[in-house]
Amino acid sequence: MQYGDITHKIIGCAMKVHNILGNGFQEVIYQRSLAIEMDRQGLSFAREMWMEIFYDGIHVGRRRVDFFVEDVIMLELKAVIKMDEAHLAQAMNYCEAYDLPVGLLINFGARSLEYKRVYNLKHPDNKGYKK
Repeated sequence: MQYGDITHKIIGCAMKVHNILGNGFQEVIYQRSLAIEMDRQGLSFAREMWMEIFYDGIHVGRRRVDFFVEDVIMLELKAVIKMDEAHLAQAMNYCEAYDLPVGLLINFGARSLEYKRVYNLKHPDNKGYKK
């Protein structure tokens, strides 16, 4: 899997944060803590970066992504009891809208850390990848 080493490292950082803090905090607490841990692990990232969204080549808005890691991976955080299909759809849509090959959806709100890798199957880096 392309970018697997980076997503693995991000997930490891998230696991460390969750092991230390547990669940029950607001998303911003996990976001700040994850920024510290990713920095310690040598990952480059932008936090709360504005990303432009286009429809058929026409600018229709913008959205802040929680993290943009190593200039290639979108990272969306949640702090909810249970992730649902809407959260997953949101992360997948962001990957397509931002034309990124891969993203991560990480939930700190559950008793155990939850994470999902999401792929933009329209991205050239994912040619040959099947659902």
